[in-house]
Amino acid sequence: MKLQSFDKIYQIHKKSRVKRWFFVILIGGIITLFLPWTQNIKVKGNVTSLYQEQRPQQLNSPIPGRIIKWNVKNGDYVKKGDTLLQLSEIKDDYLDPLLVQRTQEQVNAKKGVRDYYEAKVGTAKNQLQALNSARDLKLNQLKIKISQLNNKLTGEEAELQAAINELKLSEDQFSRQKKMYDEGLVSLTQFQQRSISYQNAVAKKTASENKVAQTRQEILNTGIEQNSVVQDYTEKLSKIEGERFQSMGQIEGSDGDIAKLENQVANYKARQGLYFIIASQDGQIVQLNKAGIGEILKDGENIGTVVPTTVDYAVEVYIKPVDLPLIKEGQRVMCVFDGFPAIVFSGWPNSSYGTFAGKVVAVESNISLNGLFKALVIEDKNEKKWPPKIKMGTGVQGISILNDVPIWYELWRNINGFPPDYYEVKNDKANKDEKSK
Repeated sequence: MKLQSFDKIYQIHKKSRVKRWFFVILIGGIITLFLPWTQNIKVKGNVTSLYQEQRPQQLNSPIPGRIIKWNVKNGDYVKKGDTLLQLSEIKDDYLDPLLVQRTQEQVNAKKGVRDYYEAKVGTAKNQLQALNSARDLKLNQLKIKISQLNNKLTGEEAELQAAINELKLSEDQFSRQKKMYDEGLVSLTQFQQRSISYQNAVAKKTASENKVAQTRQEILNTGIEQNSVVQDYTEKLSKIEGERFQSMGQIEGSDGDIAKLENQVANYKARQGLYFIIASQDGQIVQLNKAGIGEILKDGENIGTVVPTTVDYAVEVYIKPVDLPLIKEGQRVMCVFDGFPAIVFSGWPNSSYGTFAGKVVAVESNISLNGLFKALVIEDKNEKKWPPKIKMGTGVQGISILNDVPIWYELWRNINGFPPDYYEVKNDKANKDEKSK
């Protein structure tokens, strides 16, 4: 009797297809080993901006003060120049409401003092001119007097010479008359007359000598007076010149004080403009860390953050030191943004869904604090645009595209621990150089 259960359990009489499936799978596996595989490096990073001014900016208090009014709250969008909050002064040096006006009055007073000293300098200059004119006039007078005395001395010396000649003649005549008188040839009366003539000639000579000596003394006295006039006027001129220089020094000092006070006025006016903290750019207010009215802010203290609304997004990725030689400027990178669905085939990037293409624009030469090197990736304008809804700080997974190799080579490389193959990326400058050659 033939049992049906026996036929269902034991199928030794039926044909088996295991061998066929084995060869099919074997051939399929061999064909798969020769399929192309794109080598890649996986990196992680986050969304940032390529330009510093488009990154989140801290709001800092430029001066110490007390908050008296808030105009924004967390999440508000503001325009450049909008007032965010208002401060009041807390330092004793700036509490005076008329501080600028009173400092300006000090400036005006200093300018008045400077004008006074400038007028004094002008007066001293006029005095110097008057004294110089008086000195020149007095010296000219003395020169003229000396010239007159010299002329007078010349005439008196001529008279003296005539008196000397006359005395010699009278002396000769007196000697002959005396000799004749001694011999009895002339009378006593004639001898006495000749003696009187001789005495008159001596007196005339003496008078001429006295006149010449007196004139020479007058010339000497006039020269001394001339020197005295020069010394006297020099002393007066030096005194006035000293006062003039002192006034000029006061003017320079006043200019310095005026400049200092005007600088204070400008600083006070600028400080009054710092009581209102304004938005430096268009953006959203986030992370406000001060609450209420009356809180005190320190100089440079952080108040919150402004996130710009217009941003040229970029991705900063971090690369292991061992993979750093494989990353070049212009390298193609496929980005997967957090929050955006994606189906990724790392070996076949063109078959992936939800990835966005980018290219490396810079690789930092200095290692970061996390022990990795940072590279900046921007959007590839020639491929699909990045999603407009990405935000600053969004997490990103990057796949850096390297060389295309067969799957068997990639398996063999991983088994042996060899590094991936990478191709040389030619940047725009290199392309231009080749074209020029």
